[in-house]
Amino acid sequence: MSRLVVVSNRVAPVKRQRSSGGEGGLAVAVLESLRDNDGLWFGWSGQVSERDCDGPDICEFGNLTYAMVDLKQQDFDEYYNGFANRMLWPLFHYRLDLTDYSRRSMAGYSRVNALFAENLTPLLRGDDMIWVHDYHLIPMAEQLRQRGCDQRIGFFLHIPWPSHQVLLALPNHRQLVKALCAYDLVGFQTEEDLHAFCEYIEREAGGSLLSDGYVKAFGRTFRVGAFPISIDGESVAGFAEEAVRSHQTKRLVRSLNGRTLMIGVDRLDYSKGLSERFAAYEYLLQAYPARRGKVTLLQISPKSRSDVPEYVEMSRELEAMTGHINARYAEFDWTPIRYLNKGFNRRVLSGFFRASRVGLVTPLRDGMNLVAKEYVAAQDPEDPGVLVLSRFAGAAYELKDALLVNPYDIESCGEAIQAALTMPLEERRGRWRTMNDQIFSNDIAAWRRAYMGALTAFRKAA
Repeated sequence: MSRLVVVSNRVAPVKRQRSSGGEGGLAVAVLESLRDNDGLWFGWSGQVSERDCDGPDICEFGNLTYAMVDLKQQDFDEYYNGFANRMLWPLFHYRLDLTDYSRRSMAGYSRVNALFAENLTPLLRGDDMIWVHDYHLIPMAEQLRQRGCDQRIGFFLHIPWPSHQVLLALPNHRQLVKALCAYDLVGFQTEEDLHAFCEYIEREAGGSLLSDGYVKAFGRTFRVGAFPISIDGESVAGFAEEAVRSHQTKRLVRSLNGRTLMIGVDRLDYSKGLSERFAAYEYLLQAYPARRGKVTLLQISPKSRSDVPEYVEMSRELEAMTGHINARYAEFDWTPIRYLNKGFNRRVLSGFFRASRVGLVTPLRDGMNLVAKEYVAAQDPEDPGVLVLSRFAGAAYELKDALLVNPYDIESCGEAIQAALTMPLEERRGRWRTMNDQIFSNDIAAWRRAYMGALTAFRKAA
């Protein structure tokens, strides 16, 4: 059996044989595949060091090998904070107004991808399958090919792929897409993302679409496909059932004093539509005064990229909105919004989800959004809550029985929240059952099998 090599921006510090409930989405998604294939996980250590990289730090845990490299401060600033998160992230999330392109940051992005490839190449075996993840590492296959690597190399994009016209705003768009074509399999979250990529190939790159998902462009033939990522629904449901009896969930429920709980869980990011969500909640309180004192919004938003100016400004804006809404509507025994800039592990969150009548997942643009699926999986089948979901999240293509909203339409979002709060039990059960069946039939294991099966079969099909 071929060994699996996973390459990602960060190597997750997850080395337990049993899930603790604290792992991130990528870790949960790939760890089982690595364990099944005596795998190697390669990427950045998360450390910034001024010493020259003289090879990766390697450690083993059971049948897993972890190989990590440090980055210099300049590399971190230009590759990660610069091109990846101030150019590609906003552009791919349709925020052209926030993009900040410079040749210096682009050079840093290319340099770090070359550094990764240089340090990974000596660790590879001839029959390895290499699975590269996300926008930080789009040039990785091209760099490996230049070093003589002819192994099967797949790529999966966890964030949206922008439309043809939006991508043209990237000064080096052709160079970036050409690098992506060095992979054998390129996977996207949704059919819409796949269509947008294929449109670029035909209209801009002069390539052609072949049968069975194969594409020819820039002198290479490779395969593309949509592989919507998912969750381990059974684990989340189990976490939620256990967490009902946990100290944290009981404490949360007691603090509500019988009020209805709504919940949002999002990393602090401008793509998540948090200011629009707060505005929709304020509209609810304005338009439906009877909701005042009867409903509480718990918004959990751990901070990230705190040294990027756009994130600092967004944090200030949300703090100001929270203060404004609470000052205007709060009573001596009720606060409309509980806004927390801290994280909780998946076990605790599952209990919070189960205690919430409404789950608010309203990003302005998102590749998938696994919180939406986790909220559904965590519900009590006998008394499930209602998911209010942005139609611009990848999850909306699968969870069609959520209340789908346009997050830019504040009043309609507020009305959807009201509809969720008043939805009859039988309708809630019916919607939940359909969505839960979808999550369990297309769980994280099915996602891994679909992607790895397509990558494994590539050479035979080609």
